[in-house]
Amino acid sequence: MTPTEIPTIELMNCPVHVLTMEQTIAEIERNIKQGRQIHHVVVNAAKLVNMQTNKDLYDSVVNCDIINADGQSVVWASRWLKKPLPERVAGADLMVNLMDLAGQKGYKAYFFGAKEEVVQKVVDIYTQKFGEQVIAGYRNGYYTVAEEDTIAQDIAESGADFLFVAITSPKKEIFLNKYKDIIKTPFIMGVGGTFDVVSGKTKRAPLWMQRNGLEWLYRVYQEPGRMWKRYAVTNTKFIGLLFREKFLKK
Repeated sequence: MTPTEIPTIELMNCPVHVLTMEQTIAEIERNIKQGRQIHHVVVNAAKLVNMQTNKDLYDSVVNCDIINADGQSVVWASRWLKKPLPERVAGADLMVNLMDLAGQKGYKAYFFGAKEEVVQKVVDIYTQKFGEQVIAGYRNGYYTVAEEDTIAQDIAESGADFLFVAITSPKKEIFLNKYKDIIKTPFIMGVGGTFDVVSGKTKRAPLWMQRNGLEWLYRVYQEPGRMWKRYAVTNTKFIGLLFREKFLKK
């Protein structure tokens, strides 16, 4: 199966693939073995809202080969609209699962993003767990536009099978869409704040909160000054878009 053949629904003008975590990993590995590059992205409520007004972000997402639902709210929305997604495929969980796969099968990963001490900690953790053979390279996420081409070339020359980019949205989506033909790494994805979680700098919400769509509330609890307004605005807009799609879209 090629990415274009994966069952897909449309949600708020965005295609989302109907895949479980297990199916997503199988698709990624199948395409790597076939020598086909896979550009992966996840969407949550905030990203779907921002895509409505940010064309660069919209184009960067819809041009991806696999688009998973990261937020539980997206899964619930799909079911309410009677085009159900099977489950949430969180980007953080996918990266962890793919690193387990790297440890089992000898794939190499390149880690790009976060502060120097954070990305270094992530590399140290995976080196201790699986050995140096799973590390193709790493770089922090602080750079100028003038450095982007050099960074892309460095990643391309690293021999990585996986590229994980831990930079804020929409910067990471736009970077990957712009440079993927230079990078040529078989699997590329943005992972947001996952390096912070893996390194222990921040904690993910308890499982019961993740399963009940409350991970955003836990993030507000951790960073109230930065997160409360973001979620108050995007969650409200998401509900409005959802009602419009349910009752007004022809």
